[in-house]
Amino acid sequence: MKHNLLYHPLFGVTVSILAYVCGILVNQRFPRIHPLFLSSGGIILLLLLFHIPYEAYTAGGDLLTFFLGPATVALGVPLYKFRNRIRKHLFAVITGITTGSLAGILSAGIIVWSLGGTKEMILSMMPKSVSSPIAIELSRLTGGIPELSAVLAVLTGLMGSMFGRAFLWRLGIREDLPLGIAIGTAAHGIGTSKLIRSSESEGSFSAFAMALAGIITGILFIPIVWWLHL
Repeated sequence: MKHNLLYHPLFGVTVSILAYVCGILVNQRFPRIHPLFLSSGGIILLLLLFHIPYEAYTAGGDLLTFFLGPATVALGVPLYKFRNRIRKHLFAVITGITTGSLAGILSAGIIVWSLGGTKEMILSMMPKSVSSPIAIELSRLTGGIPELSAVLAVLTGLMGSMFGRAFLWRLGIREDLPLGIAIGTAAHGIGTSKLIRSSESEGSFSAFAMALAGIITGILFIPIVWWLHL
C-alpha cells in the first residue's frame, strides 16, 4: 500500500506544490532567495531523509514538467506587446545575445580548464547558460555529463535570478530592454520568471533573449567544441 502511494503521480505533484508554496512564503520574507532554490533543496532533503526513490517522485514530477512547454509558449503573449521595441533595436539585441552566448560558453570552459577540470567537466559546464533540456542534449552529444549539466544550468538560473538584477543596477544598467536581454541570455527561464513577476517589459525582453540564446548556443556549441579540440 505504501509503495503504491509513493509511486502514484499525486505524490510527486503534491510534494512539488507544497515545497514551492513554502519557498514562496520564505521568499516573501527574504526576497533575494528564489523559491525554486528552497523548494528544490526541500524536495531533495525529503527524499534523502525518508529514503524515497527518485523514480517515485518523478512519477508525478514529470506531469508538472510537461507544463513547462505551454508556460514557455505563454511568454510570447507579453512579448508580442513589445515587439516594436525589439524590432527597433534588433541589430543591437541580436549582437548582444550572440556575444553573451559566446562569452558564457567560452568563459565557463576556460574557468574549468584553468582549475584542472577534466574534459567531461568542461563539456558539462560550457552549456550552463541555456535551459536544462538544451544543456542536457548538448552535453550528451559532445561527451559531457548530462546530469551535471542540468544541475549547473539550474544553479546558473538561480544565481542570475537572485543576484543578476541587483548586479546590473550597480553597473548602471537599469533600462528594461538591456536588463531583460542580459538576464535572459545568462539566466534563461529561471531568471525570466523572476523578472516577469516585477516587470512585464523586462520579462518579455528576457524571454526573447532566452529563446534566441538557446538557438544560437545550439548552433554554435558543437563547432566551438570542435574548434577547441575537446
